[in-house]
Amino acid sequence: MASDDHSSGRRGHSRDQRRKAKKSVPRRNNAGRRGSKPARTRGGSKRYPDQLEGRNLVLASLRRSRRVREIWLDEGARPCPKLQAIESLSQEYGTTLKKLPREQLDEVSMTAVHNGIIGFAEALPKQTLTEVLDRLDKEQREPFLLILDQVQYEQNLGAVLRSAACAGVDAIVVPTRRGAPLSATAQRIAMGAAEQVPVVRESMTSVLAQLRRRAIRVLAAEASGNRPYFEANLCGAIALVMGGEDRGVSAKLKEGCEELLSIPIQGEVVTSLNVSVATGILLFERLRQQTMK
Repeated sequence: MASDDHSSGRRGHSRDQRRKAKKSVPRRNNAGRRGSKPARTRGGSKRYPDQLEGRNLVLASLRRSRRVREIWLDEGARPCPKLQAIESLSQEYGTTLKKLPREQLDEVSMTAVHNGIIGFAEALPKQTLTEVLDRLDKEQREPFLLILDQVQYEQNLGAVLRSAACAGVDAIVVPTRRGAPLSATAQRIAMGAAEQVPVVRESMTSVLAQLRRRAIRVLAAEASGNRPYFEANLCGAIALVMGGEDRGVSAKLKEGCEELLSIPIQGEVVTSLNVSVATGILLFERLRQQTMK
């Protein structure tokens, strides 16, 4: 009877040969095993930190800046004016464009709504509040700033960014902590607005000190505000403060505000607005007043 003792070497194999044979056996792939799922990769590029998803966002980023370095396009996408413009600009700027199976885009998508195109880009340049205000001084423009205090949902940041770009906001200021990230989802919802409106991250203590030094009025929207927003003067150099989804404006920021404004609400069951909706109301009231001057 043959022995099962492989360590004895009686089958004609040396110990070194058996060791090498053991190393050469491929590991079992668990992805094909019943009940298991392959790991899902999120993010398609390790070289570029920003992932831009959707035709509008990729096109806006290409038109506004040259930070897009690589584009993945669904090989089955039907030609349309936007895709033609993207391909033309990619060629003009030397941006790598790859046509790939849609499944490959699905696998790396961070929003699940890529519409057949994903761009990989350099990070947006970081700006400080001082840099923003110095630039506005040189341009002889009155600053129009938006402060988002403890707004934590990336969807709201994206929606606010889009409204801010349309209303002429010069910069959005968020706290270094407890602020929503400028994620792929936020940028997709913003539809390219992040290319126009810088998002500045600084401590609120520093921000308030700078605004006081430069005589920029600080107004906050708050449910307990003592004045309806449409009665307030929103012209000139101002910073509007909008509170987070759960806690509103912090007590520390309220102390630094010249005035607390309210938006009249008629609802009995629903007594508050989404922060992006409330922000839009105030931003466009400011635009209306500036236009009527």
